[in-house]
Amino acid sequence: MRQCAGWSSVLALLWVLGTVGQKLPTRDEGLFQMQIRDKSLFHDSSVIPDGAEISGYLFRDTPKRYYFVVEEDNTPLSVTVTPCDAPLEWKLVLQELPEEASGEGSGEPEPLDQQKQQVTVDEGTELFTYKGNDVESYVATSTPSGLYQLELLSTEKDSNFKVYATTTPESDQPYPELPYDPRVDVTALGRTTVTLAWKPTPTGFLMGQPVQYCVVINKEHNFKSMCAAEAKISSDDAFMLAPKPGRHFSPFDFAHFGFPSNSLGKDRGLTSNKISRAYTVKPKQTDIQKLCIGNKNIFTIADLKPDKQYYFDVFAVNSATNTSTAYVGTFARTKEEARQKTVELKDGKVTDVFIKRKGSKFLRFAPVSSHQRVTLFAHACLDTVQVQVRRDGKLLLSQNVEGVRQFQLRGKPKAKYLIRLRGSRKGASTLKVLATTKPSSKQPFPSLPEDTRIKAFDKLRTCSSATVAWLGTQDRNKYCIYRKEVAENYGEEQRRREQNQCAGPETRRKSEKVLCKYFHSPNLQKAVTTETITGLEAGKTYLLDVYVVAHSGHSVKYQSKLVKTRKYC
Repeated sequence: MRQCAGWSSVLALLWVLGTVGQKLPTRDEGLFQMQIRDKSLFHDSSVIPDGAEISGYLFRDTPKRYYFVVEEDNTPLSVTVTPCDAPLEWKLVLQELPEEASGEGSGEPEPLDQQKQQVTVDEGTELFTYKGNDVESYVATSTPSGLYQLELLSTEKDSNFKVYATTTPESDQPYPELPYDPRVDVTALGRTTVTLAWKPTPTGFLMGQPVQYCVVINKEHNFKSMCAAEAKISSDDAFMLAPKPGRHFSPFDFAHFGFPSNSLGKDRGLTSNKISRAYTVKPKQTDIQKLCIGNKNIFTIADLKPDKQYYFDVFAVNSATNTSTAYVGTFARTKEEARQKTVELKDGKVTDVFIKRKGSKFLRFAPVSSHQRVTLFAHACLDTVQVQVRRDGKLLLSQNVEGVRQFQLRGKPKAKYLIRLRGSRKGASTLKVLATTKPSSKQPFPSLPEDTRIKAFDKLRTCSSATVAWLGTQDRNKYCIYRKEVAENYGEEQRRREQNQCAGPETRRKSEKVLCKYFHSPNLQKAVTTETITGLEAGKTYLLDVYVVAHSGHSVKYQSKLVKTRKYC
């Protein structure tokens, strides 16, 4: 009867501490499995279940207490606390409970107020204390029965944490075990990639538990727990900061903490303007990434930035319980980007430039004499190219160039110009670039109309000829037209690959040449010319090209045109 009365006092005490209507969890296996499946049972509870990890939240400088019961003497005990956002102070205390109930062994419990007073007056025996941000455990092979109190405090800021307690630590093994060498090694290092390797956890292949690995990459520091990494990832929107004293709550604030918001605003006399001004949250940009990669223990991280230091952490995660253990993290600095040679531009000379896919090239122009203006010509032969120009470090120009473009830059005595060309994502790029300080009316490249397409007239198509037209300009230029028979299944992709505007007539066979002629019109509205190409075969497909050639000899090709002659006439 004594023992029964004593434990009924403990249950009554826990009811007073805030567990109204909740049965105290014990390690009865059937009850334990039911409670684990029902996570809501432990939400905002002061009771720690035996054999399950719980999550909690601390407001700064506000201690929080949790309780659990050890029912029998000489019971093993393990308590693990995982800080997430900030270092924690925590202590474990064994409370002294009365050996007999009132009523001289009658089995009738004492009044609740007296029970609470007995426990609060007696501070109990302090078993363990810790302060820091490491994952720390209290482990004892034999403990007396009683009520155990865990008190946690965060003095730096509001913080998340996790707690796990069990009276069967040898059989539970909730956290994946680390190998004898728990270090993460960097096995390969590049400019944008880092390869990591680590020894597998014995929990997976020896104990048959479902284990996967998660890798966390960031630029600040290593993390001591998955909880800490996830708190950093979700720090922008996971928790709202507690309002400062004297500031009003908004209905949104109450709803965030789980209170109904239907009439709270009226009670506080809030206005919509006040709410919108007080709690406008701007999302932060976090430089942290978590990747879960299954059970492989070699992994390559790509798309990093050259010459940057990164921190890498690996966590073994029990997929069934979602508990995790941290390996000893590492860090590494990616290799520097290969320094490219800067091409020197000569005044008034055309320079050919080749750029790899998504690559860059640097050009330098240093006029030998004082100048008032620099004229820059850029001819993008294939895809669009980004052109940036800096004068003595100051950005003057940043534009995408397609076809032929001319730029006028303000000069400065003894100034030096750095030109950066950035290629396309689609493929390699080629350009022709010219910079000059000489005032001249003659341009190295021919002038082009805005529309460089070739128009074919379907009604004028015959079995042996095709009629086409194209636009010109007010400048008198030379136009040469070429033809080439292609297969019937010749597609747009093949045509695009051959659309190199910088490849001039000199690259074509003489047999493909149709004619060359000069053309211009003072009136741009009438600057159009037509040409009929004869000597074609019936039912054949031809690729037609028009080249416009400047006085300097540089040429630009119009967009190619596919035509097919009629099969029957």
